[in-house]
Amino acid sequence: MNSLKEAFSRKNMLKNLNFFGELNLGLILTAVGIVYFKNPNHFAFGGTSGLSILLADLFPKINVGGFMWIINLILVVLGFVFLGIKTMGWTIYSSFALSFFVSMCEWLYPVNVSMSGDAMLDLVFAVFLPALGAAIVFDIGASTGGTDIVALILAKYTSMEIGKALMVSDILIVLAAAWRFGMGTGLYCILGLIGKSFVVDGAIENIRLRKVCTIVTSNPQPILDFIIKEMNRSATVEKAYGAYTHHELSVLVTVLTRRQALQLRNFLRENDPRSFITIVNSSEIIGKGFRSFN
Repeated sequence: MNSLKEAFSRKNMLKNLNFFGELNLGLILTAVGIVYFKNPNHFAFGGTSGLSILLADLFPKINVGGFMWIINLILVVLGFVFLGIKTMGWTIYSSFALSFFVSMCEWLYPVNVSMSGDAMLDLVFAVFLPALGAAIVFDIGASTGGTDIVALILAKYTSMEIGKALMVSDILIVLAAAWRFGMGTGLYCILGLIGKSFVVDGAIENIRLRKVCTIVTSNPQPILDFIIKEMNRSATVEKAYGAYTHHELSVLVTVLTRRQALQLRNFLRENDPRSFITIVNSSEIIGKGFRSFN
């Protein structure tokens, strides 16, 4: 009984460590994009980082990381007051951890000018790195904090949807950037804001992407053994028959990673070349071994 409890707690510990590691990886990628690509070019396209870039230019005695600490502290206090600690959850950690990682990047390797000398190249990385970081964080059910708190408050006390609330705050920051840094920078910020939404969606789709494999075969057992023993997966088996031959067949349905799907295809080519397989992409796989319903 005790060993079962220990195994269960160990499993939870590994799960929490994995969650914590992915969360911090996403926040570090976001911080690198902010410090080394957004800030030197004044790409203030939304979020607390965008507002901090604006304020750091207006009040140069405080750097971007310092303003992020101040803004996130205010937002966390507002979140406690209007949302409560239960709703805030990991948002509290994310808000302060992102501020910490930004401050660390500024301290370890401060940068004040474009790293590449090419604004468009910098914009690509200013969009891609934070968007990839946000996608990793969103995929595990957390958030990067910041203006997400404002959006949650507005969604709770008004009829405004969270997505629209975030878009309104981002647009206001972009307009302020155009006023402060000029129309050229403002246009880059608009491109960045549009690009960020596409990259986040695309990154989440790719992170979650799995292959739904449907195999039609007259000899299912070797295939099932390979799926279960070699890939540690399972499958659903249905009995069927050929419409033309009327021979009895088995239909196997399994969900695999991209690498596993390639392994299965190679196995079928060598061991059951007469089988028929269809492979379909899916980014919404919910159930045991994949994403939970929660």
